[in-house]
Amino acid sequence: MRSIRLGAGAGFAGDRIEPAIELARNGRLDYLVFECLAERTIALAQQARLADRSKGYDPLLERRMLAVLQPCRDAGTRIVTNMGAANPLAAAELVRDVARRQGLTGLKVAAVTGDDVLEQIRGSDVALLEGGRLADLGDRVISANAYIGARPIADALGAGAGVVVTGRAADPALFLGPLIHAFGWKPDDWEKLGKGVLVGHLLECAGQITGGYFADPGVKDVPGLARLGFPIGEVSENGDLIVTKLDTAGGAVTTATVKEQLLYEIEDPARYLQPDVVADFSRVRVHSAGADRVAVEGGRGEPSTGLLKVSIGYRDGFVGEGQMSYAGAGAVERGRLALEIVRERLALCGVPMTEARFDLIGVDALHGAELSGGGDPYEVRIRVAARTDAADSARAIGDEVETLYTNGPAGGGGGWKSVRPVIAIASALVPQSIVSTQLSFFEA
Repeated sequence: MRSIRLGAGAGFAGDRIEPAIELARNGRLDYLVFECLAERTIALAQQARLADRSKGYDPLLERRMLAVLQPCRDAGTRIVTNMGAANPLAAAELVRDVARRQGLTGLKVAAVTGDDVLEQIRGSDVALLEGGRLADLGDRVISANAYIGARPIADALGAGAGVVVTGRAADPALFLGPLIHAFGWKPDDWEKLGKGVLVGHLLECAGQITGGYFADPGVKDVPGLARLGFPIGEVSENGDLIVTKLDTAGGAVTTATVKEQLLYEIEDPARYLQPDVVADFSRVRVHSAGADRVAVEGGRGEPSTGLLKVSIGYRDGFVGEGQMSYAGAGAVERGRLALEIVRERLALCGVPMTEARFDLIGVDALHGAELSGGGDPYEVRIRVAARTDAADSARAIGDEVETLYTNGPAGGGGGWKSVRPVIAIASALVPQSIVSTQLSFFEA
């Protein structure tokens, strides 16, 4: 039975580049996939494009392509990525230009567009999954991107693309597209498509499945995390998978790392909704196939719903933040006094806040005082953060923390403050029929 090798080159926008280079050089890959888009990431990319129409793609795109295009070309490895973010066309042009600089003539780069559906839904009465309607957001909406499926990626590969750049594709679709192309899976091969989504889901977060997110010292020890390698998927024509990594790379691939990733971000394992198929992971079987080799079988699928998820980005005010550290005897008491001073000052000054947090980092910042346990630490850091409607109000948050240098309890140091706009995310479902994808090609 034929098989191909897929490598995960990134699991998020800021991921390390070295493991991808290692895979490109030594992985004997058919495809190297860079999954770099979170929901908020593409909204921020749309904001960047609004400021500069030539931008809006992943800021690390050029650096990554400079590092892997040549070794991928040498190895016959094709690249698929969603680093196009809000501007796949500009991203594809940049990849072509990098290829020309490196003398890689004849490389065809494809851009998949059509996920931007802001104009299609603008002014509509689409229901938001979080409650309310799209119209409630008014003119604060800056982006709306549909999660497109794997078929356009497969079509681009079928047209000879050596690099395929998308915007908001569903994460598993980046891996499913090469499988559809390589094995000729049909649009109604539901079981194989379900297995392909399983492959993508397991590989998409890169270092998570090789032990990165898994590691917990003394409980789940993982070797060589500073040299953590990214996963390789050996996928057979029937969709069965072996997850592995390079022998020279740090980390580990075990049945436990694979099982944790299998459950990651899955609401209903029997109905994982994707643009191409509704995947069913409920009968997946995992077993060891050797050192750092885990076999995965049993995925299934059924027809897709005909609906696509849309990620909607909108402006939602500002966050002002201020921090200060206290150490030594009585650090916790001084930190709490500092927080009360800032709380009272913000009330006296009438700073309008829609929500606010007053935290002692290291004591109660994550789970609250009731779960923090006993024993005061030697040092703490206060953090005051509040959401406001106006930037001036947000700026007052950090300013009041800064004044603690001379107006608050003794020993404060390491003050820091910031103001940043909030780009919030809402979700909706729209008919797949309103989304039309296009392919554009650029040749080095």
